[in-house]
Amino acid sequence: MARQLRILVVDDEKRILTFLNSKLKASGYDVLTASNGQEALELAQTQEPELIILDIVMPKMDGLETLKELRSFSSVPVIMLSAKGADRDKIKGLSLGADDYLAKPFNPDELVARIEAIRRRATGERKTTSTEKIFIEDITIDLDKCKVSVGEKETSLTRIEWLLLSKLAQNAGRLMTYEELLSSIWGPEYLNDVQILRTWISRLRGKIEKDKNTPKIITTIPKVGYMLDVP
Repeated sequence: MARQLRILVVDDEKRILTFLNSKLKASGYDVLTASNGQEALELAQTQEPELIILDIVMPKMDGLETLKELRSFSSVPVIMLSAKGADRDKIKGLSLGADDYLAKPFNPDELVARIEAIRRRATGERKTTSTEKIFIEDITIDLDKCKVSVGEKETSLTRIEWLLLSKLAQNAGRLMTYEELLSSIWGPEYLNDVQILRTWISRLRGKIEKDKNTPKIITTIPKVGYMLDVP
């Protein structure tokens, strides 16, 4: 039997905490709960959950503030819960390092599917090995050590940024469609979620391009996908 995944659920609404606690435990997860951002940060440090489900709208310290503080010491995967139609909050959450988001109200089975998609990504990341180094202009991508350097300086990437860059690097010079990238990195459940891909490409460009507004390394093929441009 597979080891239980430890999940921290953070929401100020008691009925949602109770419901998700019951649903996730019934799905085979080890569940922790927190009713505010400060409690969530303390549990993240002391209990080391392997995934966090974090509501955006909370009093005192909201989910975005909590995520920003969390990312100062942890890269644990985070699924944000946002109000339906709150696209600005979704984009802000992704830019702060959230891995995924769901709009309330949501189907609990979809939440479980997204949790499993994150688990698959983590498993795939551990299995991926290569001795290849790729050089583009002043950038070195070391697929074996999971590192990227711009000039002489190593650049810190989040887990999703690295998975995205390594997938593009392994297919350098070839067009990667939205569907290919979304399916291979996030899972087949995300085939139509182009916004999440665009947000992460923008974050990645900000770390490796000299000017992310006129990218020369990650090329956009309008309405189709992206390509890592190589000489």
